[in-house]
Amino acid sequence: MTLYDLKPAFQNLLRPIVSRCAAAGITPNQVTAAACIASIAYGLVLFFINTTALWLGLPIFLLLRMMLNAIDGMLAREHNMTSRAGVVLNETGDLISDAALYLAFIGIAAFSDFSVYLFVLLAWLGEVVAILGYSLCQQRINSGPLGKSDRALAMSAIALLFAVAPDLLGSIGSFLFIALNILAALTILNRSQKVIKFHG
Repeated sequence: MTLYDLKPAFQNLLRPIVSRCAAAGITPNQVTAAACIASIAYGLVLFFINTTALWLGLPIFLLLRMMLNAIDGMLAREHNMTSRAGVVLNETGDLISDAALYLAFIGIAAFSDFSVYLFVLLAWLGEVVAILGYSLCQQRINSGPLGKSDRALAMSAIALLFAVAPDLLGSIGSFLFIALNILAALTILNRSQKVIKFHG
């Protein structure tokens, strides 16, 4: 089970907001673009300014980003605004946003640059396999153990730990990213197996 399994309940909470957005003429692509631009901006500020307040704010920002990601999809599906351009923008926007936010962790001395780069690469590969599900399985494959929401939760926890207990993070930081990269690799494997079994 991953946090993705809680998506229906999360969507129910957001449905009134989605209805208001639709009534106001807001499109899914506008929401997607706003989330991507905001993620790039936050990631850049986090990397270059690197203050405790910004790291404390990252979990809140990641939650807001998850809300926007859910809202754009619900607008598209439930208010007849789906488009091929929207699918492309949504998937590429997510990849860019992930990279912008998670590469900022290079600014934390407890982590090697390589471990952070590897994490972003594995996250991207996992999403690419998930996207392959559209063409091979007629559905996106979102198997865990480290899906998009799970990554956000893990990185939020690390950000909080860095903000409140940097010395502790310094002693366990390398092990954290080893564990995350193993989980990310397992996610790629699980998704690949599901795609192969479904198609085969």
